[in-house]
Amino acid sequence: MWHRFVLNHGKMNNNPAGASSKARVGSSQPSETSFKCKRGVFQKDLQHMMYGFGDDPNPLPETVALVEDIVVEYVTDMVHKAQDIASKRGKLLTEDFLFLIRKDLPKLNRCTELLSMNEELKQARKAFDVDEEKLASAE
Repeated sequence: MWHRFVLNHGKMNNNPAGASSKARVGSSQPSETSFKCKRGVFQKDLQHMMYGFGDDPNPLPETVALVEDIVVEYVTDMVHKAQDIASKRGKLLTEDFLFLIRKDLPKLNRCTELLSMNEELKQARKAFDVDEEKLASAE
């Protein structure tokens, strides 16, 4: 059912990626054709995610392609905005992305949660590697 809404939404707007997908003049944003080169990379993952959020186990390929276009456009746009912020400093940091989503509290909270979990996993792996080295040297 959700995929029909997405398809209808895509048909109302002839450009499924939306009006903001046009490359900005003077920017390093790639053209729309460069998005199409990598089409299909995320399709399996998106199908599983769509099913997890209540869609059909096998959504229409057109729906998956449209969702993929939307996701790729969003991520690309966020990266370009973060690069614009980081250009003064010369280095792209995680904080640049957090700054961009600072007003969207659910996204910000989820990102900080994932970043802290990632840090915990790194520390656990490091501790595991140290313990493994001690065991190897003791034998």
